[in-house]
Amino acid sequence: MTAHHASELISSQSGALGRAYARVSDLGEAWRRKLAGRKADVERSRSDSTPVFFVTGLGKSGTRWLTRILDSHPEVLCKGEGRFFSAGWKRADLDPANDRAIASSLYYALTHSEHLRLWVERSVWSRDGDPDEHINALMRLATEYFLTTGLSKTGKRLVGDKSPLLDEAFMREVGAVYPGARIIHIIRDGRDRTVSSMHRGWRRASQGYLHRLSPEELAKGEALREGQRERTEMGVFTEVWLRQAARNWRLLVGRAVEDGPALLGSNYTEVRYEDLLVRPNEEVERLLGFLGVDTGKTLVEHCVSQASFEKLSRGRERGEEDPSSFYRKGVAGDWRNYFTEEDGRVFKEEAGELLIRLGYEEDFDW
Repeated sequence: MTAHHASELISSQSGALGRAYARVSDLGEAWRRKLAGRKADVERSRSDSTPVFFVTGLGKSGTRWLTRILDSHPEVLCKGEGRFFSAGWKRADLDPANDRAIASSLYYALTHSEHLRLWVERSVWSRDGDPDEHINALMRLATEYFLTTGLSKTGKRLVGDKSPLLDEAFMREVGAVYPGARIIHIIRDGRDRTVSSMHRGWRRASQGYLHRLSPEELAKGEALREGQRERTEMGVFTEVWLRQAARNWRLLVGRAVEDGPALLGSNYTEVRYEDLLVRPNEEVERLLGFLGVDTGKTLVEHCVSQASFEKLSRGRERGEEDPSSFYRKGVAGDWRNYFTEEDGRVFKEEAGELLIRLGYEEDFDW
């Protein structure tokens, strides 16, 4: 039976199966073209690049806001979280011992599948190659299949996934699996991000969702809600939690800003949360140009207005706080309302150098 006859047979048996077969066939052909003599050609031109991109950033850094902005463009489909990368991360709040945690990403599922690796190592079609390269190729094909299948239903031209920065290996994984994909990394002042993350924990706890806050941390949140100033003046963070949050920001963001340009070159760009607040039109125009879509003034204004704080918060002005909302306040510099002198000392010890390197501070005198 020829491949043509096989395709016709499968298509006739099941519409869904036929479409999947055709989609995989198309992707396989595209993959073969890309592999042919082009392994060293990572810096591909925009016209020849994949329609796939990723929006990343540490949680509570503005990734959801940026995703809404980009998805408002008529050529761009952007949503999340698909959880394709970060093979080394697990949901510790679901399984503190990490003994039975669910697969946190597609890459985790593929790289930790013993049966898949055994097949790759033993099949006549793959056993002479590097198993890791084969699994990376499967990861690339699967990611592109899921994303471009969603894209094909919209009439849009590009598809992006909001992929949170969950571990230090994110940029290396994308570089190894998907070197042609573009990445937009949104960065926020680690102190503001820490305050926002603390509020998220309190909000989740108050609404009955899973959280990892200690009784002491929950009590601090309750005191803040009740306006017990004498208690909150002593600080809203425990030292353990604050050190962990500052260290996490330093390790993950610090690694990403080094690996992104080094591994992805011109396919990597950054945007600051604070710059999106101050000059949204200018930054959005730059990001749309990076993706290679229309940057007309009207379109830029449309994207900005569709994801304005007022619209996302259902009518509140930026700076008007609602602790129960995901879009709590939407401002920069709010850390000054929460950090005590001791909190500042702890954050400086853990992440002060990165604050200076990223330009958030000139020195340690803050």
